Amino acid sequence: MPREWTKSSLAKTIDHTVFKAVATEQQIRELCAEARANGFAAVCVNPFWVPLCARELSSTRITVCAVVGYPLGANATSVKAEEARLAVKQGAGELDMVINLGAAKSGDWKTVEEDIRAVVKAAGTAPVKAILETCYLTDAEKVRACEAAIKAGAAYVKTSTGFGTGGASAEDVRLIRKTVGDRIRIKASGGLRSYHDAIKMLDAGADRLGSSSGVTIVSELPE
Repeated sequence: MPREWTKSSLAKTIDHTVFKAVATEQQIRELCAEARANGFAAVCVNPFWVPLCARELSSTRITVCAVVGYPLGANATSVKAEEARLAVKQGAGELDMVINLGAAKSGDWKTVEEDIRAVVKAAGTAPVKAILETCYLTDAEKVRACEAAIKAGAAYVKTSTGFGTGGASAEDVRLIRKTVGDRIRIKASGGLRSYHDAIKMLDAGADRLGSSSGVTIVSELPE
C-alpha cells in the first residue's frame, strides 16, 4: 500500500542540490537556508562549498553531502580517496561518488569494487553513495555494479549524476531494489522536478532523492 506523505516526511528523503559550476556563494547560502526552512535530509554540493555549508548548517541536523569524482568517475582512485578524506575533514557527513564507468563498461568489476572500497575507507564513518550513472549501463551491468557497491561497503547505490544522457527512472529503481533487497539503500536522482516524480521513485523503492527542485516538490503537500 502506498505511503501517505506529508511535507515534513517527504522533505526528510530529499538531498537538496546545487552542482552548477557557476553557482555563487549567495546561491549556496540560499540552498542551506531552503534546507533549514524545509527540513531536508541534506544539502549536496561540490567539494569547494563543503566548509561554507558546514558552517551554515552547524546548528541543525541537516547533513552536508559532498560529491567525489564528479561527474565522470574517471579520476584515479587515490585522487577520489583523498577528495573523500578532505571533504569529511571539512565537514561532509555523507559522500556521493561516481563509480569508474570506464572499468564497468570494460567488465573490470574488480577495479570498480576497489575504487569504491578506497573511498569508503577514506570516508571513515561517513556513508558513501555509489553513483552508477544508469543511463550508460545495461541492466546486467547495473546488477553487477550494485553487487560491487555492496561488496565494497557503500551505504547506498545512487542512480545518476544529472549530467549524463538520462536521470532516474522508476524501472531502474525497481531493478536495483530487486537486486539489492534490504542489503543497501537506494538514492534516485536526475530529472526529479515535481511531487509526482518524487513519489514515483519512492514507490519504486528509493529511500532518498536527489534534486535541485526540493522546494517545489514539497510545496505540493500540507505540513
